[in-house]
Amino acid sequence: MTDSAFVVVRPGALTTVQDLGRVGHAHLGVPRSGALDQPAHRLANRLVGNAEGAATLETALTGCAVRLRRPATVAVTGAPCPVTVDGRPAAWGAAVRVPAGALLEAGAAAHGVRSYVAFDGGVEAEPVLGSRATDVLSGLGPAPLVDGAVLRLGPPGGPAPGVDGVPHRGVAPELVLPVVLGPRDDWFTPAGLRTLTTGEFRVSAASNRIGLRTEGPSLERAKDGELASEGMALGALQVPPDGRPVLFLADHPTTGGYPVVGVVPEPYLAAAAQAVPGTPVRFTPLGRASWGPPARRNVADGLGY
Repeated sequence: MTDSAFVVVRPGALTTVQDLGRVGHAHLGVPRSGALDQPAHRLANRLVGNAEGAATLETALTGCAVRLRRPATVAVTGAPCPVTVDGRPAAWGAAVRVPAGALLEAGAAAHGVRSYVAFDGGVEAEPVLGSRATDVLSGLGPAPLVDGAVLRLGPPGGPAPGVDGVPHRGVAPELVLPVVLGPRDDWFTPAGLRTLTTGEFRVSAASNRIGLRTEGPSLERAKDGELASEGMALGALQVPPDGRPVLFLADHPTTGGYPVVGVVPEPYLAAAAQAVPGTPVRFTPLGRASWGPPARRNVADGLGY
């Protein structure tokens, strides 16, 4: 139905459709994708009465604005931002009833990077490999929002649950990321590994949905050359030739030839998704995993792929 939809009035810097991603296709070269801040995505859906896997809009830094063609219950979570309906202030982090024809705007992030906009019924798009997520690396899923695009909404479900307030972890002034060393930490000298855990890194402005790039000291290598391509896991901390770690996020490539010095466990990746450029980054060791003999090392095994 054309009236069960919304029109994009302002797409913002990068607004995409996201759900929980497409799990189980790494062997086909397809990463999981999905919302970078999954707790915020899940919360937005719960606030409007959706299942947690319903598709939302993920914005980046500057938010977005859409005009609804049907009445909808809407919630904005993730990075705190001003929310307005036809120019009038509305609640962030709460269910808001928006009438048909009204302009809903999620403004620029006051703290953090990514906000999530959920509509009762969810954003409807053609699933690809079981997911409606936009993968900016492969191009799978719906295209990022542009001016004038029309996106469908699913049928509304039951009434949204009433809540007095929602949890919000805030945005820390420093990003602290625990790291399980391996499988290629032996490609770095002891001094290089000390640099990883003691160096002063910052989030680079070149970060995106594929990976969080860092600025700072280079990790000293113990081995020259490059590896044959290996499987890359969500959270892999890959070190390219410049020696500065790159943390792989949801749209990361599934294989790569640069050594992976460690892996950041998934529960810590939501904080990485909200770290603005310039945020200090500190890596803390969690020990070393038993990755198995070199011939069988594939960090994608057993990690949701």
